[in-house]
Amino acid sequence: MSNQIKTNLEDIETINEGLVEIYVPKFDKVSSSAPVFYNSRMELNRDISILALQTFQEEVAREINICDVFGGSGIRAIRYKKEIDGVNEVAVNDISSIAIEQSKTNSIANNVDIEIHQKEANVFLRENRGIFDVVDIDPFGTPSYFLDSAAYSIKKDALLCVTATDTSALSGTYKEPCIRKYNAKPYKSEYYHENGIRILAGFVALTLAKYKKYIEDIKLSHSSEHYMRLYIKVNKGSANTDQALANNIGHIVHCKNCLFRQPITGLTTWILETCPICGEKFVVAGPMWIGSIQNSEFIAKMIEKLDINNPNRKEINTEKKALKLLNLCLEEANSPITFYDIHVICRNLKISAPKLDTIIDKIKEKGFIATKTHFSPVGIKSDIGIEELNDIIKSLVVN
Repeated sequence: MSNQIKTNLEDIETINEGLVEIYVPKFDKVSSSAPVFYNSRMELNRDISILALQTFQEEVAREINICDVFGGSGIRAIRYKKEIDGVNEVAVNDISSIAIEQSKTNSIANNVDIEIHQKEANVFLRENRGIFDVVDIDPFGTPSYFLDSAAYSIKKDALLCVTATDTSALSGTYKEPCIRKYNAKPYKSEYYHENGIRILAGFVALTLAKYKKYIEDIKLSHSSEHYMRLYIKVNKGSANTDQALANNIGHIVHCKNCLFRQPITGLTTWILETCPICGEKFVVAGPMWIGSIQNSEFIAKMIEKLDINNPNRKEINTEKKALKLLNLCLEEANSPITFYDIHVICRNLKISAPKLDTIIDKIKEKGFIATKTHFSPVGIKSDIGIEELNDIIKSLVVN
């Protein structure tokens, strides 16, 4: 065991989350080197997953089989089995012997019957092709090493859940790792978290395509704290796969000087080199997913599950955070790609920033879309052009 992790495996702590109580060994810190751990910062992730998987189960109107590919303590799989209606089998996998023992102990303690496997993640996925209606990839770090096996394994009309914690690569802080892992060039613009989500989704789409599978719909995506998360409806068919790629894979061109940006459809296509407003050379990011990354109907159904008047209401500890996140995702669901950071624009204009709500109201008065975004507290999603937005902001400061 690593010298960096000092633990006595008899030193156990009890965790209460959702409807389950689990037991995990105490470690000095959460680390990828730890054979099993409980990460309290991912509770919101698991709570949102409960709502999303229940909504998916209701949409497909059948019993679903779920696999948690990186089981750890077993908490996610146990919650899926105990808290989601209409679940048939839940399988949990982990390569760690300690994790397997913890999953067994915790499933028994919660009176939950789950299938427990000890395999390398890619082997587990490839040995269980076409079995699962939900495949959950939630590793410590990048999911890129496992997405080919997930694409091979997943059946049609299924939900693929993907978490990435290597946000510094996806967001453009470290360009080379993003190119290496996701075959895409990032750019750390003011909307870098959205870029990261779109690069991850684009990589998933291109990986699925090798197996004549495609992203039918991204039900929900969010960037929260140190991770990005996608809930992707997957289906199968060569013609639909070709169409999905043609319509939704592309690049974003961005002008660092005047902040103009534009999505360009196509994996390989002619791209403008200079900004049509100021003539500055464009920065190009991609390939990435330039289609929708939120489904308003799906998210609204998730929100309904937290309604106090709902007889089938889901009880989660992070309800306040979850509702704030989901309502913002719902608000931005039908908005254009990227967003404007008002503080960045005002720095560019060398003026003070007006109130966000005032700017949004003025944009709407002009007949444009304008919404807040969960990606940034000072961000506005809008189809307004940068020149008109600059004029609005300057008029508010003058007046």
